[in-house]
Amino acid sequence: MQSFRTEIENPVVEKDIIELAKKIELFKKGKVDEEKFRSLRLARGVYGQRQEGVQMIRIKLPYGKVKSNQLRKISDVSDEYSRGRLHITTRQDIQIHYVDLDRTPELWAALEQDDITLREACGNTVRNVTASETAGIDPDEPFDVSPYAHAVFQHFLRNPISQEMGRKFKVSFSGTDQDTGLSYMHDLGFIAKIQDGIRGFKVMLGGGLGSQPRHADVFYDFLAANKIIPLMEGVVRIFDRHGERKSRAKARMKFLIKDIGIEAFRTLVEEEQLAIPEKSIEIDAGAYKISVPKNITAPSVEIKDLTAFELWKSTNVIPQKQEGYVAIGIKVLLGDFYTDKARLLADLIDKYAAGELRLSLRQNILIPHVRKDLIPVVYTILKKLGFAAPGYNKAIDITACPGTDTCNLGIASSTGIAEELERIIKIEYPQYLKKDDMVIKISGCMNACGQHNMANIGFQGMSIRTKEKLVAPALQVLLGGGNIGNGNGRFADKVVKVPSRRGPEALRRILDDFEANSNGNSFMKYYEKNGEKYFYELLKDLSSIDNLTQEDFIDWGNEQKYVKEIGIGECAGVVIDLIETLFLESEEKLENAIESLYSNVYSDAIYHAYSALVNSAKALLLSENKKTNTHTGIISQFDQEFIVTGRIKLKSTFSTLAYKIKNNAPSKTFALAYIAETENFIAKARSFRTAAINA
Repeated sequence: MQSFRTEIENPVVEKDIIELAKKIELFKKGKVDEEKFRSLRLARGVYGQRQEGVQMIRIKLPYGKVKSNQLRKISDVSDEYSRGRLHITTRQDIQIHYVDLDRTPELWAALEQDDITLREACGNTVRNVTASETAGIDPDEPFDVSPYAHAVFQHFLRNPISQEMGRKFKVSFSGTDQDTGLSYMHDLGFIAKIQDGIRGFKVMLGGGLGSQPRHADVFYDFLAANKIIPLMEGVVRIFDRHGERKSRAKARMKFLIKDIGIEAFRTLVEEEQLAIPEKSIEIDAGAYKISVPKNITAPSVEIKDLTAFELWKSTNVIPQKQEGYVAIGIKVLLGDFYTDKARLLADLIDKYAAGELRLSLRQNILIPHVRKDLIPVVYTILKKLGFAAPGYNKAIDITACPGTDTCNLGIASSTGIAEELERIIKIEYPQYLKKDDMVIKISGCMNACGQHNMANIGFQGMSIRTKEKLVAPALQVLLGGGNIGNGNGRFADKVVKVPSRRGPEALRRILDDFEANSNGNSFMKYYEKNGEKYFYELLKDLSSIDNLTQEDFIDWGNEQKYVKEIGIGECAGVVIDLIETLFLESEEKLENAIESLYSNVYSDAIYHAYSALVNSAKALLLSENKKTNTHTGIISQFDQEFIVTGRIKLKSTFSTLAYKIKNNAPSKTFALAYIAETENFIAKARSFRTAAINA
């Protein structure tokens, strides 16, 4: 096994990477269960790919901020361990594909040299914290949300309360009431506000996309900034304890809120506050490092095609609140770009901007802090790099997930149809190069990584079966969704399903009708006026499968006949049911508790102990084929099956023991006692299991 001790300065990170390397080695030797190993690697950004034997690596980039040195490092890593292609996601991450599993620890170690992490980019964790890409430069923002997004990222990274939840947890920050962070579709969304001179946020809770999208509830109209981390800690703790764990389809926060209601959830969060170590956490926004633009004389450049330049300026140059500066948007087709261009882009932002860029939720790149007199030279360089396509964040700028290119869950191609639709808009509807109130998004399956069900016009990859049982790729057409602002949005209606090859014709009909009948209204208002039935009638003949041609059985971007292949999705990991593995996990958690105790991090020590308790109880319940859907279910059922019956004897009920976590403030005294009780319980559970096996 390779050593990383001389490469990583942070001992916590070093230990994490070495642990991954050890687990890979044990997995290869057959000593770690595949499902257990899957959970571990997902929480470290290592994601199974559609192609056998290789991994997708997701690089976690909080609120999409990337410094020039980090972009170079990511490029170096992609060249060394992959194929030189970088993919921007709709959560402001970068993904690289086709990585050998054995090389992932050294890849991670290389990234950490420039303060880049993979940790919790995937798995049942708090995922990347996203934010408006214009945070810090938006003329309309009451304040820069970047320091607050960064503080949340740091607080929950490796935090024991959010390592093994029932599902992933997504957080966003919006800088203005335009809500460009899309708070209404997040588990927890924050919109910047100032009230009585105090910085704070409107808080949205329980939103989500997927096959059953749910609009987030308003949790607080205003919450002071120093309360957001304690609040989120309470929310995450309750989600961890009460959230579904067995059925992935019901395991998101939105289903918990739907089941118990927002007020019952609020009560649970309030009851949890005693266990939270800090009731108020000040975030020092003044200490946040702000990039400073370079002082450079603008070189003289000749622009031959002034018409193209003016079009680009009208769509890709964004005003900044800092006088004399603008931000420049780079439209990145499908979010894909290559390392040779990335390095040159890093050189450009070092010389002509402030040495940083932001990745956007629409899979694009924004360069802030460009002096206005430098716009011509920056344009000429971007043009040479192929980065000067007009239409940044406009209708032509289509969002699409990787779909069947690399994702296990992809049903139909999203990238292939996206390229074709962009081509059609560019040629047939050139006026849409400037239209900024129409959003088109595409996902390869119902999980909505391309965010299709919150778009004005959305497409979802599906399949259709003919009477002869032939299978062809298809697209569900969704219409009328969109972001209204200030935490409000509308999810698109499913209108009709058409063979994928008819997707372009469906788009033409929609745009032609919009041009003829919108009367200057936005697409959302135009859709609301006409209604779902109107559009079904407009498109229903395209849904017929009685007249399919040979071409209809070949998906966009492919040459071979379509075959529906869906693998095991890993977006949220899987439940691990092996009893012995669970006991081993409990012992690891107990070790972590003791380590946190010695480090004087008492709240972490207590949570590790709590996790070990529940894990061990789960092991015994599973050994008797009992359901273990939630932590609360495990705790109550363990009492029924083992304590009330006298099969295991404790000084109290198991519920009383487990729930001491929420009924005691975190202190050294309580942590010591709780860890001792946990150790005693695990020993009793182990003994019971051994006796049962030997009986």
